[in-house]
Amino acid sequence: MATEKKGISLPRKLLAGIAAGIICGLFLPESAMTIVVTLKYVLNQLIMFCVPLIVIGFIAPSITKMGSNATRMLGVAIIVAYASTVLATLMSMAAGYILVPFLPIASSVEGLKELPGVAFQLDIPQIMPVMSALVFSVLIGLAAVWTGAKTVTAVLQEFQDIVLSVVKKAVIPILPYFIALTFCGLSYDGTITKQFPAFLLAIVIVMAGHYIWMAGLYGFAGAYSGRSALDVVKHYGPAYLTAVGTMSSAATLAVALDCARKSKSLRPDTVEFGIPLFANIHLCGSALTETFFVMIVSKVLYGTLPSPGRMTLFILLLGIFAIGAPGVPGGTVMASLGLIYGVLGFTDDGAALMLAIFALQDSFGTACNVTSDGALTLILTGYAEKHGIREQALKAVDF
Repeated sequence: MATEKKGISLPRKLLAGIAAGIICGLFLPESAMTIVVTLKYVLNQLIMFCVPLIVIGFIAPSITKMGSNATRMLGVAIIVAYASTVLATLMSMAAGYILVPFLPIASSVEGLKELPGVAFQLDIPQIMPVMSALVFSVLIGLAAVWTGAKTVTAVLQEFQDIVLSVVKKAVIPILPYFIALTFCGLSYDGTITKQFPAFLLAIVIVMAGHYIWMAGLYGFAGAYSGRSALDVVKHYGPAYLTAVGTMSSAATLAVALDCARKSKSLRPDTVEFGIPLFANIHLCGSALTETFFVMIVSKVLYGTLPSPGRMTLFILLLGIFAIGAPGVPGGTVMASLGLIYGVLGFTDDGAALMLAIFALQDSFGTACNVTSDGALTLILTGYAEKHGIREQALKAVDF
């Protein structure tokens, strides 16, 4: 009976959703695609509505459980997230100067279908933007610690239990359907069949960069913490696939938490604190990708690569600007358009081409972001152990 209740595993559901979406997108008529686009819009609204609740429900209670160590752990988390993003982009910049001059990349691709509009618009506004939820969570958690507010601490813990129930019974069950609808749209408009091959070489190089960076990051995290990095990354398959389908670290948060909880190398208290926080401030994969692609676009449109000085300034600022981009597909490029114009001197054509080719691999950059969060959480675990920060007892929840 228990086996029947468990049913198909989440990774298989996600893979089935991707395959079904691609196949349906090749054959569905425009009238049916109107329904697909509308359903995807509604599910996206529901998922994104839950994201600020998840952020508040996990980060704020986790900070209160850390007590007097909360401020220090938050500082460490921000430093390692920024360092990871900047170092990943510096690696990408070096690869760009070596490889981009030799890549035969076309500057434009035509022939995409236009997706129909939604049949009706059902807006479900978030109670607050994701960044507002993040700042609120940090401030309310720290203030509760500083003032010793026992009632607020208890309320936050109950709110976490409520959010866990929402995630378990609402968010995770609809994710495979949302991913299927997303890939159906990509298949219908030709992004997968027409645009992707044109930039296949660049995307392969960028994805290789993702895996190289994740391997290095997990290697460092394992060496620093003295715990098994493999025991962390082996559980991240569902989160990686979900990120590929949603193209959003925030929308993947529920699955990422589930994956991280399964690792015996990660302390539960650092998981509840680190994973939601890093989902909003750690975008190493997206930043790595954008760095390589701006060099490609510069070469294609302007015939030259940006100077090392401009690229270094762009990278240092990108690590900061990217923090404003969580939860939005393509958000890293959108948040950094000012840098693309101001620091690199791109024209409107350059910015438009950046948005187009970045969108082709945005899902893989997001998957790198999400998977790398496990390594940073392992670093937090190691820091807590080395500095005598006691583990806080947390309630175990199975998804």
